[in-house]
Amino acid sequence: MRRWLVEYRGSKTQEEVATACGIHRGYYSLIESGDRTPSVPVAKRIAAYLGFEWTLFFEQNCVESTRTASTA
Repeated sequence: MRRWLVEYRGSKTQEEVATACGIHRGYYSLIESGDRTPSVPVAKRIAAYLGFEWTLFFEQNCVESTRTASTA
């Protein structure tokens, strides 16, 4: 689960974000749940719409992996 993405979405619905970014709501839901990682163009559109750096999609995965590996 990408809780940080839910926080950036705030009061907007998944449908609003998906429509604004030109993707299906189901695909956005999978991105938000962490089941899919967006392509770079989609990551850039979502980030621009919600107001954060698009690389966070990819950095977050690395941070979580590093945290898991170091605590194991």
